[in-house]
Amino acid sequence: MRKKSKLFLINGTILTITALLMRFATLIFNVYISNQIGSEALGIFSLVMAVYLFFITVSTSGLNIAVTVIVSEKFALNKEKTGIKAIRTCIFFSFLLGIFAGILILLFSDFITNKCLHNMVSSKPLFYIAIGLPFIAMSSCITSYFTSVRKAYKNAITQIFEFIIKIIMTIILLKINILKGVEYICISLILADVISEICSFSLIFILYIIDIKFKKLDNVRSFGQRINIVKIAFPVALTSYIRSGLSTLKQLIIPTQLEKSGLSCKSSLSKYGIISGMVMPIINFPTVLINSYSMLLIPEFSTYVAQKNYKSINFISDKIFRFTCAFSVCICSIFMIFANELGLAIYNNIEVGYYFKILAPLIFFMYMDNIIDSILKGMNKQFSVMCCNILDLSITTCFIYFFLPIYGIKGFIISIFISELLNFSISLFQMIKCCKLKINFVDWIFIPLICSTISYFIITAFHFNFVNLVTNLVVNILLFILCYTFIFLLLLTKLNVTFCRKNLTRKLFFSIL
Repeated sequence: MRKKSKLFLINGTILTITALLMRFATLIFNVYISNQIGSEALGIFSLVMAVYLFFITVSTSGLNIAVTVIVSEKFALNKEKTGIKAIRTCIFFSFLLGIFAGILILLFSDFITNKCLHNMVSSKPLFYIAIGLPFIAMSSCITSYFTSVRKAYKNAITQIFEFIIKIIMTIILLKINILKGVEYICISLILADVISEICSFSLIFILYIIDIKFKKLDNVRSFGQRINIVKIAFPVALTSYIRSGLSTLKQLIIPTQLEKSGLSCKSSLSKYGIISGMVMPIINFPTVLINSYSMLLIPEFSTYVAQKNYKSINFISDKIFRFTCAFSVCICSIFMIFANELGLAIYNNIEVGYYFKILAPLIFFMYMDNIIDSILKGMNKQFSVMCCNILDLSITTCFIYFFLPIYGIKGFIISIFISELLNFSISLFQMIKCCKLKINFVDWIFIPLICSTISYFIITAFHFNFVNLVTNLVVNILLFILCYTFIFLLLLTKLNVTFCRKNLTRKLFFSIL
C-alpha cells in the first residue's frame, strides 16, 4: 500500500511539475497574444477552438478511457499480453476514427464557416485541423497506456517536446501573419498546434515501442479485447458526442444570443472573448496542480475496483477531498481578494478583474467536480459522468438560448453558475451513492474557511505597498498562501493529535473494563 502511494505521488509530482511549467509558459504567451490581437479576435478564435474540440472528441471516441481501464485491470491481474492486445486495437481504431473525423470536418467546412463562424474566417483553418486529428487520436491512446502502467515521466517528456515545438512554430508563424488579420492569426495558431501534435505522436510512439520491447511484449502481434473496448468506449463515445456537441453548440450560440440582447456583433464577440478567452483560462490555470493527480486517480481506482478493495477507495477519497477542498478555497480567496489587481497586472483591464471577482466562488465547485469525475471514471462510471455532463449542457444551452437575449451578459454569467453548480451536485451525489462516502464538513469546508479568513486579516494588517503593481501583487499573494498553508497544517495537526488522544483514551477505558 505504501509503495503504491509513493509511486502515485512520484508520478503525480512529475506530471504536475511538467504541466505547471508548460501551462505557466503557455499562459504567459496566451496573455501576450490576447493583448496583441484584442478581445474581438480572441472571441473568434475561441469559436474555431470550440469546433476543433468537437472533432477531437469524434476522433478519440472514448478509446483513451478504454485503454486506461482495460490496461490497468489486466496489468493488475498479471495479464500483460491481453492489455497490449487491447492497446493495439485501440490505436488502430483511433487512427481510423481520426481519418473519419477529418473527412467529416472537410465535408461540412462551408456550413461551419457560414453558420458557426459567422464568415469571419475561411475553411483553411479547418483543413489543417483535419490533418492533425488522426495523430491526436493515436497519441491519446498511448498517453493513457503510460498513465495506466505508472510511467508518467514518459508523458511528461512528450509534453515538454510538444510544447517546445508548438511555441517555436507559433512564434514563427505569428511573426509572419499577425498583421494580416484574424483569419491568418487563426491559421497560424492551428497550424502550429497540428505540427506540434504530429511531432509529439512520433516521439510517444517511439517510447511506446521501446517500452513494450523492454517488457518483452513486442512479440504480441494480434488484436484483442474488441468486445471489452466497445463496451467501455461505445457508451463513452456516444455520450461524448452528445456532450461535446452540446458544448460546441453552447459556445457557438453565445455571441449570437448576446447580439440579440442589443449588443453589436463586435461588442458581443468582445464580451465573449473576455470571459471565455481571458477570464476562464486564468481561473482554470491553478487546476494544473490537481489535474495530473486526478488523471492518475483513474487507473488507481480501476485497480481497487478490480481487487474489490472498497476500504481503500473510501480512505483515499477522504484524503483527496480534504486537500482538494483546502486548495480550492485558497485559490478562490486569492481571486476574490486580489481580483482588480490581477485584471490590471495580467491584461491591464479592470473589466477582467470585475469578472474574476464574480466568478471566483465557482472555483471551489469546478475543482472538486474535476476530482470527483476522475474517481467515478476510475470506478467504471464513465457513462454516469457523461450523462451528468449532458444534463448540465442541455439545461445551460436552453438557458443561454432563451434568456441571453433578455438578460445579455448577466444571463451569460448566470448560465456559468448554473452549469458548474448543477454538474458538481450531481457528481457528488453519484460519488456518495457509489462509495457510501460521508461528507466531512469540518475537515473539507470549515477548516479551509477559517484559514482563509485568518489569512485575509493578516495580509490586511501587513499589506505590502510596492511601487510596481506586479511585484506588489506577487508578494501579497505569496504572503496569503504562506499564512493559509501554515494555519491549515497547524489546525490539521492539532485535530489529528486530538483524534489520536480520544482513540487512545477510548481504548484504555475499554481495556480497563
